[in-house]
Amino acid sequence: MKSTSKKNNVCFIRPKHERMCHLFWLFNEKTLFLQLKEQEFYFKTENKKKMEKRLANPAPLGLMGFAMTTILLNIHNMGFFPISVSIIAMGIFYGGLAQIIAGIMEFKKGNTFGTTAFLSFGLFWLSLVAIWIMPDMGYNLAGASDANTMGWYLFLWGVFAFFMWMGTWGGRKVSQFIFFTATALFFLLAIHNWTASNASLSNFFAVAAGCTGVICGSAAFYLAMAEVLHESRGKVILPY
Repeated sequence: MKSTSKKNNVCFIRPKHERMCHLFWLFNEKTLFLQLKEQEFYFKTENKKKMEKRLANPAPLGLMGFAMTTILLNIHNMGFFPISVSIIAMGIFYGGLAQIIAGIMEFKKGNTFGTTAFLSFGLFWLSLVAIWIMPDMGYNLAGASDANTMGWYLFLWGVFAFFMWMGTWGGRKVSQFIFFTATALFFLLAIHNWTASNASLSNFFAVAAGCTGVICGSAAFYLAMAEVLHESRGKVILPY
């Protein structure tokens, strides 16, 4: 009887022991799985940080594309020289393509403001060059742009620049100044086109826009060089 009861006890104890072992095994497997997932997440985060560190700052490129093209065009607006191939080429390649490249790089870095600003202004320069040259290339089905239409075109860009200026509030003073003067520039150019019937008044607004544009472009030039010198020298050389 004793041996039977012992056998019976063994029969009852064994499954319980096996269940505990099985649960312990599952717990260890789950713990190991979570640890592996945690390590995987850690390595992904670290790799992402390393990649971000390896990515260059695209802002100086975009700012220089904006700055140099804006300065060149607005020296023309001040009456120093007529529209020429140098302005058109600068508008296509540096004002247009360089800013588009910078905008795409800002997208990669997750910078919504930089993406919107550089891509929009890059495409602005390409569209402006298209307005100038497309009628002479035979693409004039809708007719060349008249002064009134050009005024509204520039006015809309002024509205865009105004909201982008709002986006700089609380940020760098130089960035605020760039977008403020860009807003003023577009509105002055719009008025210049709307007053085309009055030559003296239109010329006044053209010169005023030219001066504003040179100041705006110079501020963008300064900010670009300040960022380049800061990163290349490892300290702030030009305050911004």
